[in-house]
Amino acid sequence: MSATERLARLGLALPPPPEPIGNYVPWRLGGNMLFLSGVGPRNANGISTIGKVGQALTVDQGYEAAKLCGLNLIANMRAALGSIDRVDTILKVFGMVNAAPNFIEHPKIINGCTDLFVAVFGDNGRPARSAVGMGSLPQNISVEIEAIVLVR
Repeated sequence: MSATERLARLGLALPPPPEPIGNYVPWRLGGNMLFLSGVGPRNANGISTIGKVGQALTVDQGYEAAKLCGLNLIANMRAALGSIDRVDTILKVFGMVNAAPNFIEHPKIINGCTDLFVAVFGDNGRPARSAVGMGSLPQNISVEIEAIVLVR
């Protein structure tokens, strides 16, 4: 089953690719490597999940925010490649959580993104990964995630 078919089977629709909020591009393709800029948890209506995880948001809400980041990353993959079926392997994910100072469950949050990648891309969606806490993120978003992808 292709990644496009898996995404449809999950009942998920990709949002429009997010617009950069600074002086950068959303992605850069170099040979067979796709470098994806960090994206936040913006839903299809353009509204982002904001607030600190462990304070304003629960672990489950943070997980869902990271899943939204994953959908936005997949939208950028499709924009860059024409089809997500060209994705060979998700090589690396770097996840940043806008976390309360005493919050310690960052990996559980970033699982929202990587669980989605495995559901869509199979075992090739399981990346090397970092999950870190931040004192703040742009516009008070709850999660920001970037990725590096190997392209067919």
